[in-house]
Amino acid sequence: MAGKSSRRASKVAVLMGGLSAEREVSLSSGRECAAALREAGYRVVEVDAGRDLPARLAEIAPDVCFNALHGRWGEDGCVQGLLEWLGLRYTHSGVLASALAIDKTRSKEVFRAAGIPVVESVLAPRAEVMARHVMAPPYVVKPNDEGSSVGVYIVARDANSPPQLGPDLPRTVMVEAYVPGRELTVSVLGDRATCVTEIHAEGWYDYHAKYTPGGSTHSCPADLPAEIAEAARDYALKAHRAIGCRGLTRSDFRWDEARGRDGLFILEINTQPGMTPTSLSPEQAAAEGMSFADLCAWIVEEALCR
Repeated sequence: MAGKSSRRASKVAVLMGGLSAEREVSLSSGRECAAALREAGYRVVEVDAGRDLPARLAEIAPDVCFNALHGRWGEDGCVQGLLEWLGLRYTHSGVLASALAIDKTRSKEVFRAAGIPVVESVLAPRAEVMARHVMAPPYVVKPNDEGSSVGVYIVARDANSPPQLGPDLPRTVMVEAYVPGRELTVSVLGDRATCVTEIHAEGWYDYHAKYTPGGSTHSCPADLPAEIAEAARDYALKAHRAIGCRGLTRSDFRWDEARGRDGLFILEINTQPGMTPTSLSPEQAAAEGMSFADLCAWIVEEALCR
């Protein structure tokens, strides 16, 4: 990693906010990252990414863009393509990997081909999902291309009627078999998987549980059989490589311990993990001796050194 003298020579534009449903999460991530990067010795400009983003970046002329955007336009390949067009270096994954990862159905196809176990799911019209059970309960209904547990519905085993979906879901949704058990997650930094974290929440690990202080608790590292911890780390690294990711990612899993290793499934990979005070990747890095400022600096230097 470069020393502080070279960091001071680097101007970093932290892209945050944006236009997606995850704007508030992104603003929180961006502010935290900007403060950490200043602590690490970089010159930082905070940018609320609107439709004037190309003009703003032309004016700022950064050495690198720290992408703290979440959701559509920020982590689906759109802003990545814009930054490629502008000839600017940027953190996290590129255009193709970002587009693949945000699309849960297509990323599952990649995972399956790489030998990573996935949960069975189908895409179905929203109207059909509200009219009948498109798979036997229990199952989960969610957008195919959003993150942060936005618009997630759980249909219980004894549900007599299909879910009545709110306006937060698109015309086509993913219906995914519900996997009972424990919520696990693993981050990958470049070519290295971190320890496994177990997430404890009352009920579903939803948007509120993720981003409200006290909404969930984490065991880091998780108290798991060595075989399961190693399998989760192995699958996370394989997923990172199969999708073609760069820098930092985080893969989420469900583990049905009654089934042993056969009960471990990947749910999705996040190419823009949250970087808020309650986020998981910074906590995992800290468990391995990397401060938040050092993590943010590593992300920037990884992008600068490509």
